[in-house]
Amino acid sequence: YYFTQLLYFYQLYQPLQIVKIPNMNYEDEGSSDATEGHDDEDEIYEGEYQGVPAEGGVQMAVGRPVVDGMKDRKELEKEREAEEEELAQQYELIIQECGHGRFQWQLFLVLGLALMSDGVEVFVVGFVLPSAETDMCVPNSGAGWLGSIVYLGMMVGAFFWGGLSDKVGRRQCLLVCMSVNGFFAFLSSFVQGYSTFLFCRMLSGFGIGGAVPIVFSYFAEFLAREKRGEHLSWLCMFWMIGGIYASAMAWAIIPHYGWSFSMGSAYQFHSWRVFVVVCALPCVSAVVSLTFMPESPRFYLEHGKHDEAWMVLKQIHDTNMRARGEPEKVFTVNRIKIPKQLDELVEMQSESGVARKHSCSLLAPPLLTCPTLSGCVCRYYGLSVWFPDVIKHLQADEYASHVKIHRNERIEDFTFNFTLENQIHSNGLFLNDRFVSMKFKSVTFKDSTFQNCYFEDVTSLGSFFKNCTILDTFFYNTDIDDSKFIDSSVINSTFAHNKTGCQITFDDDYSAYWVYFINFLGTLAVLPGNIVSALLMDKVGRLSMLGGSMVLSGISCFFLWFGTSESMMIAMLCLYNGLSISAWNSLDVVTAELYPTDRRGTGFGFCNAMCKLAAVLGNLIFGSLVGITKAIPILLASGVLVCGGLVGLRLPDTRSNVLM
Repeated sequence: YYFTQLLYFYQLYQPLQIVKIPNMNYEDEGSSDATEGHDDEDEIYEGEYQGVPAEGGVQMAVGRPVVDGMKDRKELEKEREAEEEELAQQYELIIQECGHGRFQWQLFLVLGLALMSDGVEVFVVGFVLPSAETDMCVPNSGAGWLGSIVYLGMMVGAFFWGGLSDKVGRRQCLLVCMSVNGFFAFLSSFVQGYSTFLFCRMLSGFGIGGAVPIVFSYFAEFLAREKRGEHLSWLCMFWMIGGIYASAMAWAIIPHYGWSFSMGSAYQFHSWRVFVVVCALPCVSAVVSLTFMPESPRFYLEHGKHDEAWMVLKQIHDTNMRARGEPEKVFTVNRIKIPKQLDELVEMQSESGVARKHSCSLLAPPLLTCPTLSGCVCRYYGLSVWFPDVIKHLQADEYASHVKIHRNERIEDFTFNFTLENQIHSNGLFLNDRFVSMKFKSVTFKDSTFQNCYFEDVTSLGSFFKNCTILDTFFYNTDIDDSKFIDSSVINSTFAHNKTGCQITFDDDYSAYWVYFINFLGTLAVLPGNIVSALLMDKVGRLSMLGGSMVLSGISCFFLWFGTSESMMIAMLCLYNGLSISAWNSLDVVTAELYPTDRRGTGFGFCNAMCKLAAVLGNLIFGSLVGITKAIPILLASGVLVCGGLVGLRLPDTRSNVLM
């Protein structure tokens, strides 16, 4: 930094170079052959790649022009804006000359893995939450922190990494943020304490938070205008592929004890930990693949790195031409005029003004993407929390409707060595009975008496003794503790070698498989809608896709009100997901195209951070309404969709825009 400032003052106090223009009268009649014929408009700035000179030609280096100290700053900014617009038009022509081919498809797959990791991170939280909290014996007061803290990390990460990518580069930031995510996601599978696990998942979320804003900004800068909408929409498909991957792996791994193993008596590596490791694999693959990808040439040009940008553009051109069978075709671009780089000292002198202008540019019309995108996110994540719980309530109601009730029974000298499930025993008397190697599953004993009974190796799930009397009874190696006795009297009874810790019992959870399967179907239903939106994005237009998708998904969401069975609710959910994906894709494309290159990552990161905040609010609002009423969540989601669509229609149509 200090070296840069010293160099600036050195250049500032050098004698000004006076450039003579032919056919003009000057007081000083001296002339120079070196300056004769030089056109100020064709001035080539330092750092520009001038190509290989023609045979016998002479290539002349021109020094850095000295900016007139009296020139008004607004005039300089206007000149720079005009040059940036000229660069945008020229860059579009260069990308079209490079063609769309193997290079873009390679980058598409690499960035798809990064975006897939973001989708996995969102889904993995909900899948491991019950298992992790049970395995680590988390009390009810600490339950639910995992989901909130991960979204908090993603919210901070989106803004941090998005802004940083505008300063140090898309590829570099994406490599670092994905590495942070992969490292802490992998580490979280081995930690034992819940607080340490929360810390690791928060940092994992902080890392992956940069994936969405950087990936779309990065990929958009390699695409020509006529290809941008379609291929950014194809890229969105990887987010849902991440959801499908997470759902399938959860379905295949978490409920199965065969994936678990132990390292001594103190360390248990349960199946949910294996699932966390498997879900980190897309992130690791993305990091490895990114090392072979170049930086965005548009970013290089924005920062005055002409030669680096030219080399990347030549790499794109040569890769695509070789794939087409035209390796002899030469990259004809040998000069790209880049905008003047305003001097650092001038920038420092009005730092507050520049910062204020920079902030206002983020709060201009592009900010309209924030409420629209936040509306989509709020209702999506809100319904993603509300819907599985609604299914659970429907299942619980169905399960409770088949309960068996036993009243006034007397059982004496009997051995129970089988599972008792979904039963209520009222006013029962159990004398000299043995309960050995068995399970109580959703069994309630009311106003019953147990006398001279023996319990050994008994596991209870959702089972309680209410207002019961326990006399002269022996409990050995059971999980029946004080929490199981509600308003009951335990007299002269013994508890020996009770089971300690928290037991994960997926085989006893009737909804475990079903929840994973529902999420799998819901994410799978998105793929047809994604394909349709990709094919129509450049033909129909961003705003038409946005408005139509949000209106149709709002209507389909309203019909969830009339779902009275699991199958109807699941079918409506699949329809809703399939119709709403076009709105997601449209907003991602519009956001990438609205912001200029020097603020694209920051603007996208800001919008994405607001989305994560909306996700937290959606989880809290919709989660609090589970089991209370269906009307409020459904009407709220439909209203948010309609309002978001109306706000989104005020966005400018960017279909014909070049990337500024």
